[in-house]
Amino acid sequence: MKIKSSMDLVSEALAEIKTISPEEALEKINSKICNLIDIRDIRELERLGRVENSSHVPRGMLEFWMDPQSKYFKDGKIEIEKEMVLFCAGGLRSALAAKSLEEMGFTNVSHIEGGFAAMQNSGFKIVK
Repeated sequence: MKIKSSMDLVSEALAEIKTISPEEALEKINSKICNLIDIRDIRELERLGRVENSSHVPRGMLEFWMDPQSKYFKDGKIEIEKEMVLFCAGGLRSALAAKSLEEMGFTNVSHIEGGFAAMQNSGFKIVK
């Protein structure tokens, strides 16, 4: 049995999904045309801070919180009709998460290249 590596999965996801720069993401969030979704673990948010105007949807719950048929669906937390712009710490988990949302049927999905690390130097306000 051949097991794909995590980096193979990330490479495949990056080939299929839309990647945007932190600057593009900031423009979208300032124009109120997207959901800015932080998929980092709660401990990361507590330690490093949160991005202002982002919604926290932990990676482990993403598919459940975004599925209207799931008992865990967070109705009203995310505006489904807007673009889903995902980020994590560095861009690997968000690539996998964006691919997963596309597999669920979401058509307007992207992730931020470099994740939170890149966003800190791109004009996003970080709140502790």
